[in-house]
Amino acid sequence: MEIPADIKPFDGRFVDGKHYFACRIYFEDTDFSGIVYHANYLRYMERARSDMLRLLDMDQGAAYESGEGVYAVVDLTIKYLLPAKLNDDLVVISTVETLRAASVIIDQQIMRGPDHITSASVHAAFLTPAGRPRRQPKAWTKAFAGVMDQADMK
Repeated sequence: MEIPADIKPFDGRFVDGKHYFACRIYFEDTDFSGIVYHANYLRYMERARSDMLRLLDMDQGAAYESGEGVYAVVDLTIKYLLPAKLNDDLVVISTVETLRAASVIIDQQIMRGPDHITSASVHAAFLTPAGRPRRQPKAWTKAFAGVMDQADMK
């Protein structure tokens, strides 16, 4: 998988229907053995998904405050392939895989250059503030569908 060369930390963007989000590994991210602590990969993926929603003009804070709802992860499958280490530059690549009325499944890959570090499938449901499933806002499903169309064209 080729990563655009000009992706910089915290500079997420879409390329051909995929969202790219760069991050760097700091000392605080590692465990006593010098490799990234397993739960931190979830943080990197969450930041990438949040950035993806921001770029698609999906304001979860406003949706929650208005009583419309918010996304919550309801299922996650992750596979650790290689360890990441201090000072590594990583890129989280997020692809919208499945879009349903009240949920979305996002495939996320963490790469270090050409090396595939971590792979995950994240199922997020749209929930009311009371925690009940609800249809996603139409503008949001339209935005996700547009991203999926761009990926399919590639």
